[in-house]
Amino acid sequence: MNKLKLVLLTVLVISLSACFPSNPSNKIEVLLQGRTMGTTYNIKVVATEEQILALELKQQIDAALKQVNLEMSTYMPNSELSRFNQSTSTEPVEVSAGFARVVQESIRLWNLSEGKLDVSIGPLVNLWGFGPEQRPETAPSDEVIAMTHKRVGLQNLTLEGNKLSKKIPDLYIDLSTTAKGYGVDVVAEIIESNGFTNYLVEIGGEMRLKGFKHTGELWAIAIEKPLTNERSVQQVIIPKDNAVATSGDYRNYFEADGIRFSHIIDPDTGKPIHHKLVSVTVIHPSSMTADGLSTTLMVMGMEKGMAFAVKNDLAALFISKTENGFDERFTVKFKQYLK
Repeated sequence: MNKLKLVLLTVLVISLSACFPSNPSNKIEVLLQGRTMGTTYNIKVVATEEQILALELKQQIDAALKQVNLEMSTYMPNSELSRFNQSTSTEPVEVSAGFARVVQESIRLWNLSEGKLDVSIGPLVNLWGFGPEQRPETAPSDEVIAMTHKRVGLQNLTLEGNKLSKKIPDLYIDLSTTAKGYGVDVVAEIIESNGFTNYLVEIGGEMRLKGFKHTGELWAIAIEKPLTNERSVQQVIIPKDNAVATSGDYRNYFEADGIRFSHIIDPDTGKPIHHKLVSVTVIHPSSMTADGLSTTLMVMGMEKGMAFAVKNDLAALFISKTENGFDERFTVKFKQYLK
């Protein structure tokens, strides 16, 4: 379930003509690029170069993303999250506002999904070799999985305001299922706070969009076909003023003894998911929430995931692998965003 996701997929950005007049001003789509969270970011802001430079927008964004890493990276031993994981104290500790915000949403999604999204699953993620620890040459035994599973369970984590505590000393938290989406939301908030209302933010495949391109066209996104060795378009969507997150198991995996193991771990079994659902895309106003929900639905599988999405009024697209190719299903709420 490691969803700093190691860039599970590349979402292509394309333009789609809409019934809006061209922008007669001198504004263009200013492209800002960089690296963060072990991946890349690509940001387009409809503005002038002079505005972006004068406001030092890229510097603001880089500083904010650095802060997110300092708070929630599992790969940085001195991050706020790493220090919490290394501590064996069960006493409450004060955490930063951003850290608390991501934990709060992670707990909400854990409750909503009845445990299918569990950010305490880090020990199992590491056991299967999808965290900062070394990947095993063989799959772990059932005994080792069962022993590791005793350290998992978000009921052992308590957040009261900005005070975070654990009930068991070796509880380990991995916020990768929501932290990258949170980073996208932070960047979008910075852009809007500087007075820009037309933009596209992408970090490692997670996106948030608002407004229009400089030509007056709507932003449109091409979702990848879930193929391991090929890149092609499965579906084109027009998210409008929303975030888009896609979770898939077709790029980040390993094979041992002829068996393919997905990086997405089911908290109930302690093992990688094993079903025909290969990709889920969620559209939601919050990238952090879309990020977590897309993984939640992947863990559930097609039937349970679809039922959960319908019950909770989610805009979700499911792609399953069949003998004849791919089967695509989506909720009624998702249909409005299809090209």
